[in-house]
Amino acid sequence: MKRSGRLVVISGFSGAGKGTVSRALVDKYGYSLSVSMTTREPREGEIEGKDYFFKEEEDFLRLIDYNGFIEYARYVDHYYGTPRKFVEDRLKAGGTVILEIEVQGALKIKEQYPEAILLFITAPSAKVLKKRLTGRGTESAEIVDKRMRRAIEEAQTIPYYDFLVCNEEGRLDECMEQIHCIIEAESCRIDRCRDLIDEIKDSLRESVS
Repeated sequence: MKRSGRLVVISGFSGAGKGTVSRALVDKYGYSLSVSMTTREPREGEIEGKDYFFKEEEDFLRLIDYNGFIEYARYVDHYYGTPRKFVEDRLKAGGTVILEIEVQGALKIKEQYPEAILLFITAPSAKVLKKRLTGRGTESAEIVDKRMRRAIEEAQTIPYYDFLVCNEEGRLDECMEQIHCIIEAESCRIDRCRDLIDEIKDSLRESVS
């Protein structure tokens, strides 16, 4: 039986570790990670086409006009978007696609793909979250403050997600395994197995004919 594609949306506060968790899931389980496009500048160590596609704002807005994104949003003065073609090609092939996106985009995805699995990743506390943001050393105190204020707004959207997962300090593997178990369990839901159910019915009828 060909397995239907699964769309997994992972969001979380800046500094909660959603990027690290997403890449770990890809490395261990072979999921596909959709590379987002952004108008912000690359951070140290980020690679074009692996971490993000970095675009000028003019180019980003042009793609919006051509319906090139499944979703896009403006976050802390920059645009972020999910290219459409990559995601739809992987889903048609039966793969599991992870979208690591902001809350605005996640809710738009759920409107277009009702079967998408929405997960929100949080740090254990606001204190830990701020410590992680400051520890990056890549953002000014003003930007850290903006991200913390934005987290207050994002917390209001958590009830719209399907699952909440805490990324504890030093327990990345546990967080990753918990998410993997959620994805696998969701795949066994009756409403996601209609094709398999039809195959079972047909094979049973054939076995007694």
